Amino acid sequence: MDDEIEVCCPYCFEWQALYVDPQTRGELVQDCDVCCRPWRVLVSRDEHGRLQVALDRAQ
Repeated sequence: MDDEIEVCCPYCFEWQALYVDPQTRGELVQDCDVCCRPWRVLVSRDEHGRLQVALDRAQ
């Protein structure tokens, strides 16, 4: 089962769901579903395995 978190696009500021595989950690690039601009997504997990995401504009 994938984890889901609501994120706000750093370009168009639209909120949307981001689905992350439970095994995913580290950095990835994801395009916004609304404006199609690239995000830099940093994925980590806390000691209980809960999803933590930081989102920024990809360069």
